[in-house]
Amino acid sequence: MTELHAWLTGQFEDRLVEPNSSLGGAIAYMLKHWEKLTLFLRVPGAPLDNNICERGLKYAIIHRKNSLFYRSRRGAYVGDLFMSLIHTCQLAGVNPLEYLTWLLKNIQQIPDDPCEFLPWKYQPG
Repeated sequence: MTELHAWLTGQFEDRLVEPNSSLGGAIAYMLKHWEKLTLFLRVPGAPLDNNICERGLKYAIIHRKNSLFYRSRRGAYVGDLFMSLIHTCQLAGVNPLEYLTWLLKNIQQIPDDPCEFLPWKYQPG
């Protein structure tokens, strides 16, 4: 990274890149924000990207787009409930369709012991 910073600085000092060009703008941006862009280097084990966060937000964003078409508050409530259940299943490594089918098959027993019917308690089979 030290070599990259030296190279970026050298591009302007040696007049190899025009500051008003697209490349010059990109270099100027990097130099201006160098501290923040390299912050992850000062934290051992910090990920190089934020894919985990992006993947987590993906379902909420898709749900937000789909929620524009709910006809009632009740419909939105049911959509929120299913979105939450499906995402929880995915985080627990459970197939959402199999889990929801299992819930429907055991709907009479759920009120007796709801904790036994949480996604992470589901055993395929």
